[in-house]
Amino acid sequence: MNRKIFLIAIIFVLVGALVGGLFGRISGKSSASGTITNDSISQDYKEALDLIDSSYVTTIEHEKISESSIQAMLWTLDPHSSFFTREELKKLYEDQQSRFFGIGVSILQHRDGVYVQAVVPDTPADKVGLKYGDRFVEVDGKDAKDWTSSELSRNVRGEEGTLVNVKIERVGFEKPLEFQINRGGVPLPSIRNYFMLKDDIGYVGLVGGFQETTADELDQAISELKKQGMKQMILDLRGNPGGLLPQAVEVVSRFVPRGQVVVSVKGRSRYAKQEELRTIGGKTEDMPLVVLINGGSASASEIVSGAIQDYGRGMIVGSDSFGKGLVQRIFQLPSGTGLTLTMARYYTPFGRSLQRDYSNGSIYEYYTHHNDDPSDKESTDVEPKPVGSPVTTANGRVLYGGRGIEPDIKAPALAFTNLRYRINEAAFFFTRQVVSGKIGGLEGLKVEKQKDDHILQPNELIVTDKILESFKEFVANDKKSGLNAGLIDSNLDYVKTRIREELATANYSTEAGSQVLLGIDPQVLKAIESFPEAKKLAENFRNNTTIS
Repeated sequence: MNRKIFLIAIIFVLVGALVGGLFGRISGKSSASGTITNDSISQDYKEALDLIDSSYVTTIEHEKISESSIQAMLWTLDPHSSFFTREELKKLYEDQQSRFFGIGVSILQHRDGVYVQAVVPDTPADKVGLKYGDRFVEVDGKDAKDWTSSELSRNVRGEEGTLVNVKIERVGFEKPLEFQINRGGVPLPSIRNYFMLKDDIGYVGLVGGFQETTADELDQAISELKKQGMKQMILDLRGNPGGLLPQAVEVVSRFVPRGQVVVSVKGRSRYAKQEELRTIGGKTEDMPLVVLINGGSASASEIVSGAIQDYGRGMIVGSDSFGKGLVQRIFQLPSGTGLTLTMARYYTPFGRSLQRDYSNGSIYEYYTHHNDDPSDKESTDVEPKPVGSPVTTANGRVLYGGRGIEPDIKAPALAFTNLRYRINEAAFFFTRQVVSGKIGGLEGLKVEKQKDDHILQPNELIVTDKILESFKEFVANDKKSGLNAGLIDSNLDYVKTRIREELATANYSTEAGSQVLLGIDPQVLKAIESFPEAKKLAENFRNNTTIS
């Protein structure tokens, strides 16, 4: 039996375990003692597949059935052991390399389609002239007007050097514009944004996962911000789903001296030795540190924030993290597909399990358990009942494992109501007209080409009374917005912020736009307020660095 057939046989055996009991009892094919054997499980699976193949109402797709069977099998083990199709496995490897092949645009789905938000500099899209506000209407001859962002992304990505033909609608042009784009490399950095917030506080948005370049990106960000006067730092891990374990160790090593435990890994297979991973490198940063987390912070993000919290190296602000403390190893199958299988568990330096309980409830309930809705009890000051064994940290605090990382200071996320969604949409469609020079009196805000590598300054792109009046006129004629002058006046600060965010995105980049939003982000504002405590922790840590 060759390796491929052997693997398929093993998969059949394991998948059969999910249904073997039922078919075995019905057909009477279990052994006399009632024991289910590997042969009977394999036979049950084969008979079930044959029955479906011969009797189902339409022709079945065997590949889809096999893929869903494997995924169901893995999910009976835990929520993070997963099957990957060829396309999904390729994307996983691309993400880890901090680079993929496509056209190089940030896109966002609006009420009537997918639009370009910004163009990544020096990418194929930049070279052919795609712009903010372009609406995708066709890709390689396929109607794209009703696609989601993920559908659009899948269709414009591809092999390096291959061509993709797109049609877009652009303000000021009666007919769609056609572009033939030669796919190329597109950077996918871990750190999407870094800049000075106020005074001597620097912000680093490590939100794009832990990839092969993460530590190098962090070094560059810290170096640049220190040149600009940074003496205190916010490290934003919100929404960061994790990634490569060695990079998490590297990140902690920038703030905790060499030789300290970052995380312990405990498993039972030959792929998961029980070991302690320790900080590496030379000089560490001793500035006051605040780490932001939320329900989207998982795995490597929790390793970093857990180590910082255990050692009392910085303040953790935000809402409860996701609670993923399972270690997966990638196994590539001969057919080009693959799977990740849980091999071990992660524990913080002082022994807290990061993994949230998954023994009760469905996969859906597990993945939707955490959110940053201000009404969610997980995001308020209501203390949940302690879970797991108590652990005493370096500075004498008692913390509990088994539910991810709880912040030292809880703060709700920026609330997105239905009204704010309508404001967001109206601000985009208004700005799309403004930067195309189509709003009377605002022709000076027309954007010919996005400018690269620009940090938005506090006095730039201020939303004036003239811009607001033009916005009110615009929404009065835009019946789909559902807005009026009264709603705008009652939400004036938010309206100004969203218009300025869109102007910054159109002029410079999505990073410049997010810089505007961070200025009103309640979790960021709470992080700024917490620096007196972060300063005390930094001073105490400097006086006690022999914690091994």
